[in-house]
Amino acid sequence: MRRRRLGAEGPEVSVVGLGCNNFGMAIDERETASVVAAALDVGITHFDTAESYGGGHSEEMLGKALGRRRDEVVIATKVRRRDEDEPWRPGALARRIVEGCDISLRRLGTDHIDVYYEHHRDPDAPLDEVLAAFDELVRSGKICYPACSNYSADDITNAIELCAEHQWAALCGAQVHWNLLAREVEAEVVPAAHAGGLGIVPYYPLASGLLTGKYRAATAYPAHSRLARLPKFASVATDANFAVVDAVVSFAEAHGYEPGQLAVAWLLAHDAVASVIAGATTAAQVVANAAAGDVVLGAEELSEIERSCGA
Repeated sequence: MRRRRLGAEGPEVSVVGLGCNNFGMAIDERETASVVAAALDVGITHFDTAESYGGGHSEEMLGKALGRRRDEVVIATKVRRRDEDEPWRPGALARRIVEGCDISLRRLGTDHIDVYYEHHRDPDAPLDEVLAAFDELVRSGKICYPACSNYSADDITNAIELCAEHQWAALCGAQVHWNLLAREVEAEVVPAAHAGGLGIVPYYPLASGLLTGKYRAATAYPAHSRLARLPKFASVATDANFAVVDAVVSFAEAHGYEPGQLAVAWLLAHDAVASVIAGATTAAQVVANAAAGDVVLGAEELSEIERSCGA
């Protein structure tokens, strides 16, 4: 598995990472152990979870599944925001970040978190409170690198400037919702992060499975699939998106790729991208996702994909 550095000075990560949002929700502890073992076997070193996934069970299951191999990998997790009914007062978010870090450390069974994200921007708290709390956690050795998730371009630029001004630990990466069906971040967010030396980590690269080709227009969703189990994700299944999916499937078949591998490889073709997070519920899915890390698309193929998808 190829590796890239997450940002200018972040850790090296496998170009395909394992998204652990299914742990404790779609799969149990035994199934999680199988998925993690498969990921390690194919060279995945980047494991991404969050304090909120599975009500905390994702972190617990990941920690147990990694066991003694914890130091072979990069663990990324994300702190949840303040409770909605808790009014913000100066220091409230900082306390939530430090508390969340301690909770995640216990659940993961580790003494440090490699990459620690603010999962979503707090609408009330100033950025300097977030970044100062991250810097404190770096200095204490609880986290190695702070990072941001779902930030706007302005938030990213402001965060970079504040870290430089106060000499706080710099953000190493930005996690974004990005795939062939969701490209809004290409206009401002990705350029801002890339210009500031942050590595981009796209999530939902397969658009909840739509870009694998397993869902087709006017066809019932497969039993137990994400769109069948979780209706909130079904909003992606629009006529316009199915037209893009059809183009991706046709291109993949014509060039000898699997559609899902093509979707991940397309993201990896962007210089700004350090690692693509792909979730899995089975070992077979892990192997299929990891294979995308070996696909290097040429300039002509990339241009043809852009034309095919109507970009």
